[in-house]
Amino acid sequence: MLYAGVDIGSTTSKAALVDEDGREVMFASIMTEFNRNASGEKVLQNVLEKAGASIEDVAYTISTGYGRKAFERADKNIPEIIAHAVGTEYVYPGARTIIDIGGQDSKVIELDAGGNVDKFGMNDKCAAGTGRFFEVLTHRLLGVEMEELSDLILKAENPVEISSMCTIFAESEIISHLSQNIPIEDIAAGTGVSIARRIIAQGKAARISFPEPIVFSGGVANNKGIERIFAKLLNKEVHAIEKPQSTAALGAALRARKEHQKA
Repeated sequence: MLYAGVDIGSTTSKAALVDEDGREVMFASIMTEFNRNASGEKVLQNVLEKAGASIEDVAYTISTGYGRKAFERADKNIPEIIAHAVGTEYVYPGARTIIDIGGQDSKVIELDAGGNVDKFGMNDKCAAGTGRFFEVLTHRLLGVEMEELSDLILKAENPVEISSMCTIFAESEIISHLSQNIPIEDIAAGTGVSIARRIIAQGKAARISFPEPIVFSGGVANNKGIERIFAKLLNKEVHAIEKPQSTAALGAALRARKEHQKA
C-alpha cells in the first residue's frame, strides 16, 4: 500500500509516494497548469507511472501548496509550512532552520528539537526574494538562463550593490550597472546578495535566530552560488538538500501515512 503527497505550487506541482514503512518510493515534478486540480491529477499519475503503480495502490492522499484546496482527489489538505517541516525532518533529521525559496514565495521556518514548527516568516505578497525575481532580472536583463546563474555567481569578484527590493526599481539599478560595463557575474551576485539579505531580514522579523543545522530547499536551492551567499551572510553552514523541491510533497505523503494508520 502506498501513500501520496501532492504539492501544487504556483510554478511547479510535485508528488511523492511513501510505503507502509514510511520509506520514500518515488518523486515527480511538472509545471503547474492553469487548472490546479488537473495539475494535481497529472503529477500524481506521473509519479505512479514512475513507480509502476496505479491509483488503486494509494490508500490515502494529502495535498499541500497554493492549489491544495483545488485538488479534489485529496482525502485531506495541510498547510505547506507543516508539510515542509515534516518532509525536511525526514530528509535531514535534526534540522532546526529551513530556508525555502520557491517560484513565487519564500519561507523561513524554525523547528524545535522534535522537528515541529516553532515559528516562521513567509513572503507570498511580492516577487522580491523569490525565484521569479531571479528569473525576471537575470534572464530578461542579463540574458542568462537560471541553470547558468550559479556558475556566474561563483565567479563574481566584486558583487554590486542592489539596494532596491522592488522588482521594477531593481531592474533600473541593473540597467544602470550594465551601462557602466560592470561584469554580469558581479551583477548576478549582487542580485543574489540582495535576495538573501531580504530573506534573512524576513526571518529575523519573525524572531527566528537561524539555529543550526540550516537546510536550504525550494527550486532556488539548486543554485550553489546562493547557498554560499546565505552561508557567508549568516556566518553559518547552510546545507542544500538533494531534490530540494520535494520536501513539501514528501511531508504530505508522510502525513497521509500517519492519518491513514491512525484511522
